[in-house]
Amino acid sequence: MTLGFRTIKEVPKDEFLAPGHRMCAGCTAATAIRQVLKAAGRNIIVTTATGCLEVATSYFPQTAWRVPWVHLGFENTAALASGIESAMKALRRKKKSEENPHVIAIGGDGGTFDIGLQALSGALERGHDFLYICYDNEAYMNTGIQRSSATPYCAATTTSPPGKRSMGQKTQKKDLVGIAVAHEIPYAATACPSYPIDLMNKVKKGLEVEGPALLHILTPCPTGWRFDISLGIELGKMAVLTGLWPLYEVENGVTRLTVQVPKREPVKKYLELQGRFRHLTEEEINRIQERADRLALKFGMGPLRQ
Repeated sequence: MTLGFRTIKEVPKDEFLAPGHRMCAGCTAATAIRQVLKAAGRNIIVTTATGCLEVATSYFPQTAWRVPWVHLGFENTAALASGIESAMKALRRKKKSEENPHVIAIGGDGGTFDIGLQALSGALERGHDFLYICYDNEAYMNTGIQRSSATPYCAATTTSPPGKRSMGQKTQKKDLVGIAVAHEIPYAATACPSYPIDLMNKVKKGLEVEGPALLHILTPCPTGWRFDISLGIELGKMAVLTGLWPLYEVENGVTRLTVQVPKREPVKKYLELQGRFRHLTEEEINRIQERADRLALKFGMGPLRQ
């Protein structure tokens, strides 16, 4: 396997997501995809689901993509990637092409956790050789900040509003990496653009394994999470440092924490920076802290900072 990046200085200067796209100011999804494409290089074919990324990078007749790129539908990005991968294999088998590009499928949490989960599961089960990337801003941000099954417990959205009878989202976030690992794929991992070297090395690993790989990237959204546009990278770091977003990988069934957190920050420091959690009581904050503590124990993270 190719050695990964060790410092930012080793990262290629090439930009395959052009500036001037229409992603929101402070959007970390755009930052994440820039990092993904830098790690992947030019020899790729990308397909994306409907969502923030697709809408904001492909206003006709313009495109921000400097690599081959296809958009089909909200629900079938993984199916399209499967078809592209199979077609390239067939062309090589018939000696009609010598090209061997990597195939990358990209979807938001709505197009992955909910609408696209069936297509994703089928592609993983069939063993197609591609990398699936979910950029997770924890709601349907493109259509009005509606809750998805990636929305965290108690977060306020337009379809899970807090009030006298509700504290916001009633359910816990779905375990996407756990679902992928249950298909016994060779590689799955979490990432965050606040830790670019970790993210880009995981992209390289996901592309180099034989068979399907999945990368689940947390991308804080200033519009839906209601924070100052300058705080996106800081919020990503806080998600990791509190233990709510452990950075880990599962390679051939073996789980490894890739970013160590010797002393965790209390979740309150993360929650209080976001307007979507401003309604929380101390009781609910304690419940979220308990969840972070369980995740920390599961992945071998350090104790809570006192």
